[in-house]
Amino acid sequence: MSAARAEVLGRIRSALGEAPVVPDVARDYHPAGTAGVDLDLFCERVADYRATVYRVAAGELDAALAEAATRLGLSRVGTTLDVQLGDAVELVRDEPPLSIADLDGLDGVLTGCALGIADTGTLVLDGVGGSGRRALTLVPDVHLCVIVEDQVVASVPDAVAALADAAAEGRPITLVSGPSATSDIELDRVEGVHGPRTLEVFVVG
Repeated sequence: MSAARAEVLGRIRSALGEAPVVPDVARDYHPAGTAGVDLDLFCERVADYRATVYRVAAGELDAALAEAATRLGLSRVGTTLDVQLGDAVELVRDEPPLSIADLDGLDGVLTGCALGIADTGTLVLDGVGGSGRRALTLVPDVHLCVIVEDQVVASVPDAVAALADAAAEGRPITLVSGPSATSDIELDRVEGVHGPRTLEVFVVG
């Protein structure tokens, strides 16, 4: 080592002084699976994102969905669920997968989800089952999403733990916090740019 380099490093060590004492890190936070689930908080947070939330009993779900479809003017709806919305609504299954043009021709989409996060009011879709594939919930302008109360977890760590298998399998995981929205340089909010303009959530108890 050159004399100049040794001098510079020596000055740095002198300026730094003794190594600081590292304090103990507080570990009093709630790890995954220990916090209770607050369904009221979940509904409140979902609504904060300008989504509409309904709490319904299992036997009331079809009627609630049919009412929403009528109110929103939905006559052709893509779905992953086995529901009955009446003769006025044509339910279109995504099997085989619909083309982008077909998806764009739908009035809306009706799906389930993998889980919901109470702390953040977020719906999580994992690309299979009731969630449907990602394109199904991004192209139509209206998304009706059904979630059962026991699918709601307390926090993001709980969701990460629950989604471990989906992540390991490389499935697409979509986090939905309200209708799709963005802001321009003037901070004017525009909805429906990157996904559904309208989101209605049905929490089934």
